[in-house]
Amino acid sequence: MWASRSTSVVLWVKMTWPAYSKGPEMTQKLIAPRDLERHPPPLAPDYRSSLLRSPQHARLQYAPTATEMTGPVFGQNNLGPDDADLIVNYAAAGQTAIGPRIEVHGVLRDEDGRPVPGKLIEVWQANAGGRYRHKKDGYLAQLDENFGGCGRCITQADGSYKISGTKIFISA
Repeated sequence: MWASRSTSVVLWVKMTWPAYSKGPEMTQKLIAPRDLERHPPPLAPDYRSSLLRSPQHARLQYAPTATEMTGPVFGQNNLGPDDADLIVNYAAAGQTAIGPRIEVHGVLRDEDGRPVPGKLIEVWQANAGGRYRHKKDGYLAQLDENFGGCGRCITQADGSYKISGTKIFISA
């Protein structure tokens, strides 16, 4: 995740699984249970604030629903050549979004640290002035006509991804 003192980038990652309709695939275990050995205990009496913040009841466990495992599916075949470049994917011909350029890149990994190839990553970002292209966003910054604020990419064979965007400047 990329961040600086003047801006922060929130990267929402949506892993889209193949749409299962029927067959043995539906019975496959796609989500591994959380490994509690890798995390500290929620209640540590020597750490006083954990007394108030730790759970008072046993953990609830629910099986994932079919919609959590399969959807929503946006279609990986519908990606255009500029979908991962928020600077030009919404811009008019010959134009680009306003603001300094940034690249957000990384590797998508599963619970065990293995790279996850072929998954759709969707990103939503405010423009360089800090405003989202949404009718309910009441922030006073102007909209950039050449910036849509959303992009998508598919992770590579090694799980890597790269998305280009603009740096967000918000004056205090």
